[in-house]
Formats: sequence, C-alpha cells, structure tokens
Amino acid sequence: MAEVKFENITATYGKKTVLKDFSLTVDSGEILCLVGPSGCGKTTLVRCLLGLHKPDTGTITVGDRVLFDAKKRINIPAEKRNIGIVFQDYAVWPHMTVLENVSYPLKKRRVPKDEIRERAMKALELVHMETYANHLPMQLSGGQQQRVAIARALVVDSEILVMDEPITNLDAKLREEMLLEIRMIQSRLGSTVLYITHDQQSALQLCDKMAIMELDGSLCQYGTDEEIILSPANRFTFEFIGVSNMIPVRFKNGRFHLDCGTEEPLDIPAPQGRALPEHLDMGVRMNDVVFADDSAVRARVMSRVFLGSEYNYFLRLGNKEIRVQQSMLDAKINGVPDDGADVGIRFVNPRFYPSASASDGKGDEK
Repeated sequence: MAEVKFENITATYGKKTVLKDFSLTVDSGEILCLVGPSGCGKTTLVRCLLGLHKPDTGTITVGDRVLFDAKKRINIPAEKRNIGIVFQDYAVWPHMTVLENVSYPLKKRRVPKDEIRERAMKALELVHMETYANHLPMQLSGGQQQRVAIARALVVDSEILVMDEPITNLDAKLREEMLLEIRMIQSRLGSTVLYITHDQQSALQLCDKMAIMELDGSLCQYGTDEEIILSPANRFTFEFIGVSNMIPVRFKNGRFHLDCGTEEPLDIPAPQGRALPEHLDMGVRMNDVVFADDSAVRARVMSRVFLGSEYNYFLRLGNKEIRVQQSMLDAKINGVPDDGADVGIRFVNPRFYPSASASDGKGDEK
C-alpha cells in the first residue's frame, strides 16, 4: 500500500492550461474516485501520474518515492513507475491468449519464464479467470475481457492501480458485477486505487473517498460520499452529484416565496444572522420533495415511472418542471398520485444559492 500525493501540479497542452496548481492526496489502501465532467482534466492528471504527460510545475510522490519533481528535474520514466492501469477499452491483444495477455508486462521486464506463469496464473485467480487461461479474447464476454485487463494490471505487483473509465463499455448488469469485483480485489490486495469516471453512480457505489473536479480543472470538494451528498461545498457539487431540482424563489419580508409563475410562501425557516439576496435558487433533491395533501404549495403530476423500488414523477410547479422520487414504502402508506392529479408538496432539506442569472454557479450555499 502507498499514499499518492499530487502537489501544485500545473499541466498544459500547447497554450491551453488543463490543470493549475492542483493538489490532492490519495490515502494508502483506499479507493479514490476522481469525478468530474468531460474535459475537466481527470485523464490529464492520470497521465501525469503514469508518466505519459510531463507537468509544467509541481511534484508527484507515491509513498516515499518521488516520481516527478519539476524543480529538482526528477521525472521517472513511465515503464519504471510500477503503476497498474486499466483502460476503458480493455486494450487486450486479440491475437494473444488470456495467459499471454496477462504475462506480457512480465516478459517486457524479462522476468524468468517459470515465475511469469506462476504470477500470471495467480493474477487470473484473483479475478476468477484462471480457467480461461488458454482462451482468446474473442471467446470472452466484455466483462471477462475487462477482468483480463485488471489481471494484467495486477500482475506487476503494483501498489497503485489506476482505472480510467473501466466499465463504461459494459451493460448495466455487468457494470454492477464489475464494481463488486473491483471492490473485492482491492480488499484482498490492499492496493491504493485511483478510479477515474464521470459516472457519479458508479463512484458512489465504489469509493472510499471522492474528489470532485470542476470544468476549469480545479478541485471542488474532497471527502466521503456521505459528506459530498449531505454537505456539498457549493452549487456545482450539489447539481453534479445526484439528481437535483433548482427552483427560483424570492426572499422578502423575512420569508421564502416561490418565484416560478406561482408565488406561494414556503414553510421554511430563514437562516438566522445572514443577509440573503432577494432572488435565489432553491436546490432540493428529488427524494426530498414529499407529497402533502395539506400543503398550500400545489403541483400537477405530468407523468410517473415505476422503477421497481420507487416511483419517479415529473411535476409541473407553476412554469417549472421538477422531479420527485417516492419510495415504495411511502407509496404503500400514502398512495400513488395519478397522472394529471393536483397534489400538495413540501420541500425537505432545501439549500439556497444565489440566482443563476446573477451568479457564475459557484456561489456558496446560503
């Protein structure tokens, strides 16, 4: 196990700065999911760690080993960094058997033949693919090919394993299975895993910690999934992680009022000791909008979808469409509104941000 530390990394491509003074520490033996929109610099950061892209400034260390230091002119070659990597497209060689694919990194290092086979078979056992050692990739499913790719990354006994969108090409059932496999493999080996994805649901299922990157390449928030869901650092994190509604409101005469074609006052206490702007956006998760017959706030059910364990609704609130999620337990107790029904709703755990029309979207929560 080893800690990974990025300190003040600046990385450019030509005149474009992708990362600027970026710092992040991945604790030893944990799975860190690096999450952010496409183009935010996730893959660039990984390429810097792997030695495939040279940063302009900063240092990168793994444990007590310095892989890169701009000031000291240290830049360990990629092939000597001893970091396992699993790519999105598997990258298994079609003309090689499973065993030959997994053995290849050891052959490149000129490891003795007997040791190569022993280590390769051990890596295949870790991913439950030892019985497929003599198969060609074309004889395997997508999930099995991805397991081979993971075994090939594990065979070099890397303390660090990087996974860059490794399950994007799999169907929903295989994605679920592979997330469980990755967690089980990491638990057995104790490796430090840096998992790169734009799929927030996968990140929430897998990670010990999450690092959220904004589109400009900055680190927005770092913490456990509970911390990021329950205490988002700003509007960007709140909107990016989890499905959310943003509803225009006005704060006047000490009370919140809807401002979306309807102006009902909201039964939500104003924060004490804070001056609020008049125009705000109220952020609320779709499972924090609850049906309440006695509420003065009314909405119309436009459509509903049954998803097995819950119902998802689209409601029309004034001139705004919002999404609501109702658990099966709540549906059994309180009933299921029909399409077109007029329903009362209440908002639980709302967050207030400066109106998007007067903000860059990065405003702190109010």
